[in-house]
Amino acid sequence: MPPMPATMTEGSVPRQLRSLALPMVWGLLATMSFNVVDTFFVAQLGNTPLAAMSFTFPVVMLLTSMGIGLGAGTSSAVARGVGAGDSGRAQRLATDAVTLTLLLSVTVCLLGWLTIDPLFTLLGASAELLPLIHQYMSIWYISAPCLLVPMVALASLRAMGLSQIQGILMGGAALFNAALDPILIFGLLGAPELGLAGAAWATLVTRSITLLLALYILRARVGLLVSPFAPWTRLLSSWRAVVHVGVPAMAANMIIPLASAIVVMMVARYGNDAVAGLGIAVRVEPVALIAFYALSGVIGPFFGQNHAAGKTARLAEAQRLLLLFCIGFGVLLAVFLLVFGSLITGMFTDHPDVAAVAVRYLAIVPISYGAYGLVMSCNAAFNGLGTPWPAMLLSLCRVLLLFLPLAGVLQFFWGLNGLFIATATTNVVVGAWAWRWLRRQLQQETASP
Repeated sequence: MPPMPATMTEGSVPRQLRSLALPMVWGLLATMSFNVVDTFFVAQLGNTPLAAMSFTFPVVMLLTSMGIGLGAGTSSAVARGVGAGDSGRAQRLATDAVTLTLLLSVTVCLLGWLTIDPLFTLLGASAELLPLIHQYMSIWYISAPCLLVPMVALASLRAMGLSQIQGILMGGAALFNAALDPILIFGLLGAPELGLAGAAWATLVTRSITLLLALYILRARVGLLVSPFAPWTRLLSSWRAVVHVGVPAMAANMIIPLASAIVVMMVARYGNDAVAGLGIAVRVEPVALIAFYALSGVIGPFFGQNHAAGKTARLAEAQRLLLLFCIGFGVLLAVFLLVFGSLITGMFTDHPDVAAVAVRYLAIVPISYGAYGLVMSCNAAFNGLGTPWPAMLLSLCRVLLLFLPLAGVLQFFWGLNGLFIATATTNVVVGAWAWRWLRRQLQQETASP
C-alpha cells in the first residue's frame, strides 16, 4: 500500500502543534467532564455517596493509566512507522495493540471485580461506604475494557495527525453521558432510580457505544485496522514494539494513582468530609489541566514522526514552545483557581467542611500546574522518541523520592495543607528536572551522525 502521509514533519511548528492540540482540548474537556458531571449529580445524593465515589478515584485512575500507557506505546510505534513511510507496519501495530489491550483489560478488570471489598477496605473505606462502593465499582469494572480499547484505538489516529476525529468522538460521548447520568441516577423519564449505581450504568452504556464507533472509524474510515489474526511471530513483534514504550509509560502513569491512593488513605484520617472535599478537588483538577493533557497527547506523535524523519531542529523548537506555554498558562490557571476556587467548589457542595478542603487544595496545588504540565509534555516527548525510561524514572522519583517523604514531614507540621504543599513542591522540582533532561536528550540526537 502507498505510504501514509507524515503530516507532522513539515510546516510551522507552533501552528501545527496548535492545530493538533485544539481538537484534543475540546474532546478531552468533554471527556474529563465525565468525572465532573458524575461528581455533580452524585453530590446531590449526599456526602456519603460522594465520599464513596471519592474512594474509587485512585482505582479508576490506575486502570485509566493502563490505557494511557498502552496508548502512548501504540501512538509512538505507529507514529514512527508513519514517519518512516512503512504503512503496512503501522496497520499491523495499530491492530495488534487493540488486541493486546482487550486481553489485558478484561483480565485486570475481572481480578478487580473479584476483590472490590478487600481492596477498598485496605484503602480505608468504612463499613458504611463499602456497599455503595460495591454498587458503583461492580458495574464500572465491566465498562473499563470499553474505555481502554478505544483509548488505544484513538491513539493510532493521533499518530497519523488525525486528532480532530478523536476530539469529535470524545465530545459526543461526554454529551451523551451527561444526558444519561441524571436519568439513571434520579430515575427520570420513567427510568429506575439507581442512585450511585446509575452513574456507573450511564458510563457503561456510553463507553460501549464509543467502543463500537472507534473500531468502525479505524476499520472503515481510516483503514488502519486490519484482521486481528496474524502469525504468532508477527503478533509478538507488534506487541514488543508497543510494550517497549507502553509498559514504562503504563508504569509511569500508574505511579500517580498509586500516590493518589496513599493520599486518600492519609486524608481518610481526617474523616469522610475531608475525603469528599478532596474528591471534588481532584475531579475539578483534570478539567483545569485540560490544555496540558491535550498538548502531551499530540507531543508524543509529533516527536515520533519527526524523530523517524530525522527532523531534529523541529524537535528543539517544539521543546522551547513547551516551556513558554506551560509556564505562561500555568500562571493563569493558578490565579484563576485562587480567585474562583470557592465559587467552583460551591457548585458541588454546600457543606462547609467539605468545601473548605476543596478550596484549600485549589488555592495551593495549582501554583505548580505549569511545572506539572511540563512534566507531562516532556514524558510524552520521551515516549515519542522511543526512549520511555526517562519518563518512568521521573515519575518514580517524583512519587517515591520526593512526594511521599515530603508529604509525611509536612503533614506532621501542617496537616492537610502540608499534603497540598508537598504536591506543589514536588511538581516544580520534577518539572525543572524533566525539561533539562529532555534538552540533553535532544542535544545528543542532534550531535549523532
